[in-house]
Amino acid sequence: MPPPSPPLFKDHPQHVASVVRAVLEAADPQECIRKHVAPLDTQRYSLLAAGKASAAMARGFVAACEATLSHSVVIGPPGTRLAMRGIVPDSASHAAYDADHPLPTVRNVEAAEAAAELARRGAGVADETLVVLLSGGASAFLALPQPPMTLEDLRDITQVLLRAGANIHELNAVRKHLEQLKGGGLAKLASPAPVRAFILSDVMDDDLATIASGPLVADHSTFASALEVLERCGRGHSVPRVTAHFKRGVAGLLRETLKAGDPALANVVCTIVGSNALALTAAAREVTRLGFGAAPIRENLSGDARGAGRQFAHDAQSHTPTPDQPCCIIAGGETIVHVRGQGAGGRNQEFALAAALQLDGSSREVVASFATDGVDGPTDAAGAYVSGETCTLASSRGLDAQAFLDDNDSHTFFSKVGTLIRTGPTGTNVNDIALALIYPK
Repeated sequence: MPPPSPPLFKDHPQHVASVVRAVLEAADPQECIRKHVAPLDTQRYSLLAAGKASAAMARGFVAACEATLSHSVVIGPPGTRLAMRGIVPDSASHAAYDADHPLPTVRNVEAAEAAAELARRGAGVADETLVVLLSGGASAFLALPQPPMTLEDLRDITQVLLRAGANIHELNAVRKHLEQLKGGGLAKLASPAPVRAFILSDVMDDDLATIASGPLVADHSTFASALEVLERCGRGHSVPRVTAHFKRGVAGLLRETLKAGDPALANVVCTIVGSNALALTAAAREVTRLGFGAAPIRENLSGDARGAGRQFAHDAQSHTPTPDQPCCIIAGGETIVHVRGQGAGGRNQEFALAAALQLDGSSREVVASFATDGVDGPTDAAGAYVSGETCTLASSRGLDAQAFLDDNDSHTFFSKVGTLIRTGPTGTNVNDIALALIYPK
């Protein structure tokens, strides 16, 4: 039931917090997985979970599945090993790994090797299903270089592409052709065993070839398209080993990734259990409960974070609420940051800071943006919220908002202004949510 009176601008911090809570409750990985568990075709199963939500998804699946769990590998962010205690038997057949994101490390490779071994084992076991649980972050957690590529090669190319502002499709085309498990590689290792995958999608169109770099589906990219990414970004010269590897692939000297029609895909079934669309629906439901008008939902948040933030704030300014009916805009997706400065921040905080500059002097709009995994870039915040008063407040404290934006230092700015959104690591990941609340004057 909506509140008896229209929501007020002075209460906007509480309104933002309420929407954040509603979104995270809807994206709870344990509940998402429980709703989709169905009886397996075999009496036994092995379990591979990888991603930021791996521990919660594993807990949900193990609790809901009646078949016997024989072996498991769970890979997630720091704290995953601790979170898995008591969930699976304490034996050599079950292992949990803490790994790193976004740059792979030695422990990521060790974890990915365990995942590969689990898949190989399953391929040789009769009457056992390999259950795979994937969530955001799995690409980094399943980093297993394809010889002669090394971990350093993976780290170098990841850093180069991130700094160049490469999008997820460009990143994936490159990673799939440098690693063993991506681009259908996991399916090939597990074949001919039956594979059931349950996926918490961090990709806007829920494209299975994009989520976790498509370890269980056919890959449409090629060595040629991976090489084109390097050339388009103008970075081939900075990663000569990777460039040479791709050229060997283009020449037909290396095996391509798994393609449509490959027999290894015959026994793979994938199910999406949660997504950004689910989170957007929860956000819309909550703003309606708070008393805002029906929220137009956009599933197109992408591109440069700075430009997207300005445009989103401009769109909010173009909306005119009635005196008794404030309105809002909700968007989902994931932007990118083009790093030009030396500061600290993330895409959501950069988005919000650009929005603050656009809103400067306005009296009725609030913009918030946050990462559903609770981690926005290399910071301890999920995002931030701003209004037309943010830059004025900053100026009164001797802070130049534009200078902070120019230095990609949004986190420092919002730490000083006090409008960070902090959730802590949430254990889920369904992309980012942007919210504009437009109050009557």
